[in-house]
Amino acid sequence: MSKLIRNPNLSPDQLRDLLDRERIRYFRVGVFDVDGILRGKYMCRDKFLSAVDKGFGFCDVVLGWDSNDQLYDNTRASGWHTGYQDAPVRLDLTTMRRLPHEPDTVLVLGDFIGPYAGVCPRSTLKRVVERARGLGLVGQASVEYEFFLFNETPESVREKGYRDLKPFTPGMFGYSMLRSSVHHEFYTGLLDLFASMGVEIEGLHTETGPGVLEAALRYTDALTAADNAALFKTFTKVYAQRKGLMATFMAKWNVKLPGQSGHVHVSLTDTAGQPVFFDPEADHGMSATMRQFVAGQVSLMPEVLPMVCSTINSYRRMVPGMWAPLASNWGVENRTTAIRVIPGSARSQRSEYRLGPADANPYLIIAAALGSGLHGIERELDPGDPIKGSAYELKAPGPGGLPLPHTLWDATHELRRSASARDLFGDDFVEHYAATREWECREYHKHVSDWDLARYFEII
Repeated sequence: MSKLIRNPNLSPDQLRDLLDRERIRYFRVGVFDVDGILRGKYMCRDKFLSAVDKGFGFCDVVLGWDSNDQLYDNTRASGWHTGYQDAPVRLDLTTMRRLPHEPDTVLVLGDFIGPYAGVCPRSTLKRVVERARGLGLVGQASVEYEFFLFNETPESVREKGYRDLKPFTPGMFGYSMLRSSVHHEFYTGLLDLFASMGVEIEGLHTETGPGVLEAALRYTDALTAADNAALFKTFTKVYAQRKGLMATFMAKWNVKLPGQSGHVHVSLTDTAGQPVFFDPEADHGMSATMRQFVAGQVSLMPEVLPMVCSTINSYRRMVPGMWAPLASNWGVENRTTAIRVIPGSARSQRSEYRLGPADANPYLIIAAALGSGLHGIERELDPGDPIKGSAYELKAPGPGGLPLPHTLWDATHELRRSASARDLFGDDFVEHYAATREWECREYHKHVSDWDLARYFEII
């Protein structure tokens, strides 16, 4: 079997023949929840073939609980009022691939459909992709991730209370040939794993910080890019734990270190595959379409921020001097701005959504980055002049751009009242997703932190 099957129209007999030839014995199916966590199960062969043919039911609780399996009490799509019934799921055979670390096993991803399609993250991105196609455009994307590795296990981090963790390697050592050579088995093993899963890593290196790596995934169509990014996060953690390590993609794990980014690169082609962002006669090579796209990304960023910065922790990264943008703005080859225009050839000209943290749900951040750009094209917006120099030194609102909400609570209220977000992603999605983010904030406000205790226990 090839790494991926790109023919979703295999007949039942053709699929059976393929599975027989490849001696596939184990079948895994999965869906990504609102936080970008892969939820799934094993199926027997007959059940799998039936699910491919007719779909199957997946308990709607995976859309009705948080990342800690705590039940939401404020959502309509799933809750005690639905009886936690089975929600219909359709498998997408274009995602079928071997799991190299599990012999004779395939994984297939699915989408919630029917009344649940409106709140399904993957289906939400698919609607944005179809919106682009309605404009005669095809979204292209890739994600680059920073993640920290630790010489820890799921048991040891809990025993330590997530404190005093031992990094995979010591010191601030970005782009280190020393570190990557000493530990080449981990690097090459990770590269081999994802190559065999059809998820190509274009670049892999150490970043600045103890035990931090950065991986850039290969550019492809927007939906495949999101699948690849979501699978990369999941199976990097799997690979690390199988090696006696732990990987984290949380946005900010240590107050003294830079946060972890998940930058999204986006461009557009027409339906014939010809790039539309490049104009050799224009400033910075930016076509009129690209200028409109960037203007949309900048103008809507404050309203779609919870789809990008989706956790309480995401906002810990947005502080001065830590490589994260502080306002919605744009520049050309400027790493201090939220949108970085990267000039190049017709094929390489793109925008980089630098605000993205590593903890974002890949389907939702790509939907936000692509959808807001389409918003700009549909309205023929103009981005104004790019910021030159440090954007951190400029005020927002004003020359520094548009201000961004400082907390998940404030950002969620911007999303809920955004007519543009509702137009792009649907009322069902906005209502459901806003409710889940409000729940996240409520859970946080119940918590007594180490900071609270150290600050107030004795002195107040």
